Formats: sequence, structure tokens, C-alpha cells
Amino acid sequence: MRTIKLRVVLAMAFAILPGCSVNVKKEHNGHDKQVDIKTLVGGIHVSKDADVGDVGLAVYPGAHLKQEDANGSDKSANVNISGFGFGLKVVALEYQSDDPPAKVLAFYNDQLKKYGKVLECHTSDLNLDTDIKDSDEGRHELTCGGTHGNNTELKVGTKENQHLVSIKPEGKGSSFALVYVKTHRKEADI
Repeated sequence: MRTIKLRVVLAMAFAILPGCSVNVKKEHNGHDKQVDIKTLVGGIHVSKDADVGDVGLAVYPGAHLKQEDANGSDKSANVNISGFGFGLKVVALEYQSDDPPAKVLAFYNDQLKKYGKVLECHTSDLNLDTDIKDSDEGRHELTCGGTHGNNTELKVGTKENQHLVSIKPEGKGSSFALVYVKTHRKEADI
């Protein structure tokens, strides 16, 4: 019986593998710039080419996009995952400003109002509030998650469609991330 199950699993794997494609685009320095994986059951797109227009917010005046950190981690990403019964899109960019966090906070509090009621949270790390599996019994409103810290997050929308700005002090200025998250539970690209 175990041999039959193993043969069935192997046969299914070999049937799916030919339908899989991986496409990697490189930067001039050899680092990955974009990765696209397509299978019979869904796909994944990951790119460094995040566009602030996809976040739906203006860039704070005078701010500049952060570059890679010492570990080589990029400060912008565009991720799109789709498959059977779910999808996830995340666009994130991280910026620096010479202005203090309070000024950046006031700017984005005003920017986010066009999407609804703004929730202000105080955290130590970025706290994305999503629920693809619907484990929260159908509640769609965003929450702060009960953590506390020196970073301020502004959130607006629902767990399925949200805009988030995370602001933290950095030297005499601030560092902030602009994030857009969209999820869905039916098969389709987002």
C-alpha cells in the first residue's frame, strides 16, 4: 500500500514539474532583480522594482529611497503570489528623511485619510495585519496587535486591502516604510 501511495505521489510530481517555469532577471552586478515562478497551481512574482504609485501614497517631501543595508537587504519589494484559493500582493518601499518622526507622522496621517479611518499603533517591528486563512472568524478590521515600542504605524483599510506607514526615529531624522497589502481568497491574479 505504501509503495502504491509513493508511486502516485511521484507520478503527480512528475506531471506537475513540466508545467513549472522559473525566470530570473539579474542586475548588472549579478544580483537578482526579479524572479517569476509559474506552476500549474499558481505563481510567484518577486521584484525589487516597487513603484510608490502602487502603494497609493505620495512620498514625503525631501525624503529619499533607502539603499541596500550592510547585509545587502533591499529596501523595496513588489511581491505577488497567486494560487488555488488565495492571493497576496505586497508592495513596500523604505525611505529616509531629515525631518523628525512627528512631521512625517502628521503628513501621512493626512495622506491616509482618503482611504478611511486611520489607526495609530506603537510597535517595535513592522506588524502586517492580514488573515488569508480567515482564522479570525470573519473580522476584517485592522488591529494594533498588542505590541508596544518606539515605532509608530498608521494603518487604514481592512485585513484584505490595507495601506500602512511605519515610522521610526533614525538619528536626528526618521526612517519610514510605505506598504500596500491586498489579499483574496479566490483564484485570480491581484
